[in-house]
Amino acid sequence: MKALNPTFDGLGTTIFTTMSALAVEHGAINLGQGFPDEDGPADIRQKAADALMAGPNQYPPMAGLPALRQAVAAHDQRFYGLSYNWQDEVLVTSGATEALAACLFALLSPGDEVVLFEPLYDSYLPIIRQCGAIPKIVRLEAPDWRIPPDALAAAFSPATKLVLINSPMNPTGKLFAGGELAEIAILARRHDAYLLCDEVYEHLVFDGARHQPIAALPGMRERTLRIGSAGKTFSLTGWKVGYVSGPRELISAVAKAHQFLTFTTPPDLQAAIAYALGRDDTYYQGLAAALQAKRDRLASGLAGIGFTVLPADGTYFLTVLTDGIGPALESDEAYARWLTVEAGVAAIPCSAFYAGEAPPQNMVRFCFCKQDKVLEDAISRLAAKIGGK
Repeated sequence: MKALNPTFDGLGTTIFTTMSALAVEHGAINLGQGFPDEDGPADIRQKAADALMAGPNQYPPMAGLPALRQAVAAHDQRFYGLSYNWQDEVLVTSGATEALAACLFALLSPGDEVVLFEPLYDSYLPIIRQCGAIPKIVRLEAPDWRIPPDALAAAFSPATKLVLINSPMNPTGKLFAGGELAEIAILARRHDAYLLCDEVYEHLVFDGARHQPIAALPGMRERTLRIGSAGKTFSLTGWKVGYVSGPRELISAVAKAHQFLTFTTPPDLQAAIAYALGRDDTYYQGLAAALQAKRDRLASGLAGIGFTVLPADGTYFLTVLTDGIGPALESDEAYARWLTVEAGVAAIPCSAFYAGEAPPQNMVRFCFCKQDKVLEDAISRLAAKIGGK
């Protein structure tokens, strides 16, 4: 038999699937995979149900329902002062991962270089490599995850086509802001590079901070695509509704890739998210406050057991250092398996988010977007197995 596509044939089962299956097998509490264990607001779900029954249930416009594109444009203006024409500068996709694929296929050609930051979301590299592009990885180091200026500058070259930013960042919870964003912008303009911004956790930001899109910086709107996710903003991850905002020339190219990926997204779900995006500030503030309380609950419990808990400015995730806590094992994956099988709590080994040489082996990621009792039970299980300070 002839060889299959090496980009994808060489990939194994994702660590998220592996750890979730292990959690089921051993009856472990799953704090690995990043999705809430409670559905989103009832009124939003009712809007989807009503739209489903009222119809139509045929293909909506390829770019998305006008109502949803209008809502996305209004959202971007409301929160960030970014002005996009809903008719040709907003595109609806079947989730943010499809948005990422469509954007990368639209922008990249063989030999182009892409600057991106490690640790990184696992879908980025396979798609970049399938495009024939070359990843140029800048590694961020715990505990503060600051961008090393010299490494950042060295990652750029005349072949740099794109910079990919995930902020707030999975798995670290880092919020790119201030001088770091400004330096990325300077380098992008200097090298005439585009920006692709994975901003799915934009409303999951804590401690009074605010998400800052790089598109809002001077001279950056015309070269930036930003991706949002209704699944993250409204705790409806199974709906797979995403959206891309950007200048019409870029959105036009992305739409041409999108039409051959999913073409469109269920109209009832689009109608419900169009309604949801118009919710008042109390919803968005309440979402962040509720998740911040969950972060603090889990962080306090993990610290009490003895883990070094790294700061998390946003997202669903906490990263901890495992040094001296429990058995000394050969890898973070072995440690995560031990936690799942022996302590009854599943986590994700952070080496899964690295592609460079010698990834750290002393970090695991816990997900805190769970019911309080689930978090408390997980802490109790860990404390019973590992002990405490």
